[in-house]
Amino acid sequence: MTSPTNARTHKLSPLATLTPPSISRTWQSAPHPSLPIVATACSDRSVRVYSLTSFTLLHSVTGGHKRSVRSVSWKPGTKGQSVLATGSFDSSAGIWRREEQGGALENDFTNRRVGAEEDEAQDDDADDYQFSCILDGHESEIKCLSWSPSGQYLATCSRDKSVWIWEELEDDNFETVAVLQEHDGDVKCVAWHPEEDLLVSASYDDTVRLYKEDADDWVQVALIEGHSKTVWWAEFEASGMSGKDFRREKEGLSEEQMKHIDGLERSGPRLTTCSDDCTVRIWRRKAKERDEHASSNTGVPSIIRSAAIDEDWYQEAILPQVHERAIYALSWSRTTGMIVSAGSDGKIIVYKERWRRHAEKDVDGDQMDVDGDRAPSPTEWVVVAELFSAHDVFEINHVCWAARADKGKRVDGEEVVLSTGDDGEVKVWTLDEDVVGQA
Repeated sequence: MTSPTNARTHKLSPLATLTPPSISRTWQSAPHPSLPIVATACSDRSVRVYSLTSFTLLHSVTGGHKRSVRSVSWKPGTKGQSVLATGSFDSSAGIWRREEQGGALENDFTNRRVGAEEDEAQDDDADDYQFSCILDGHESEIKCLSWSPSGQYLATCSRDKSVWIWEELEDDNFETVAVLQEHDGDVKCVAWHPEEDLLVSASYDDTVRLYKEDADDWVQVALIEGHSKTVWWAEFEASGMSGKDFRREKEGLSEEQMKHIDGLERSGPRLTTCSDDCTVRIWRRKAKERDEHASSNTGVPSIIRSAAIDEDWYQEAILPQVHERAIYALSWSRTTGMIVSAGSDGKIIVYKERWRRHAEKDVDGDQMDVDGDRAPSPTEWVVVAELFSAHDVFEINHVCWAARADKGKRVDGEEVVLSTGDDGEVKVWTLDEDVVGQA
């Protein structure tokens, strides 16, 4: 029986399973940035696009790849069309486009009748997603891809140990602007910073690396070490989320807490990673001190890379260790700041940040681990929800937050959790306060 100190304050409850499920393994699901739909990468070489309003299949996008589709990413900020990038085990990335026809597309989703037959749910033929172009260059399977927030760049990573950055010059015209070969192993994940063109990659070599453009060349600006095994996923905190909840509580905060909030605002969005070592870690960028001489400009361009572009990222916390096997994916909520993780053990875990209770340990009995030469963070992460066997005996390959869009939505901004598993299913979960668990 759970002791009061280990009590979970929230509960994950099943809302729906997207239907029909894939008959093969599903790898990843990506919610659309503005429409109530989600794209799922499948082992049968297809991408399945589901409605988050009716939880039914809208499109099965096929014909572009010769092997499993491993990763999907929607291009942000598009108007009049949806643009989807797909990464495959056939070593290529594909670009797909669908015209939105003046907003009618969104009406299709919101008006879709729940329980409609599959053929009715696909009134719009799958050919509406046009295969626009293919991006070749990787020598082995693409494991992940991600659009930058501006939509200017697409990053891909591969088993060939490389990270590629592509720039879209115009529709269907992409240029390779960087081939980064810093990793010593299979690169599992790439993700972009929400406020700047800063790219992160995570690898089988147990490291995390960050890259920026410097004098028309992309270079590594930081190496993060700390995980003892493969790093499967990396994701930045949403823009403006650092210290957001804590700023509301400024009345009565201690000097230490106010200093912490100020530090978060100066260092910007943090980074979270998960690994085969069964840990979820938070990393924070050290804010650079202002140098009065650094702003002087002699007008003479330097052909030597300046060390000023290098960044110092340090470990702020290790979250309570609840997973028993490899953690494959995590997601940082853009609304609540909560983190959700899932992986090989079939568990889904939700964590929340709070002010540290100095006299206590965290909910699982371990003090938060921070960099040894830095003061401990005045905040701590606690587990608020834990779900076992979310996909029965199957592994969970991906988990993410998504805006709730069905008619049962209770409040604006409500989110659901999407989990994607080896069983071919994508499940939808609600997160609610567990009154029984708090009793």
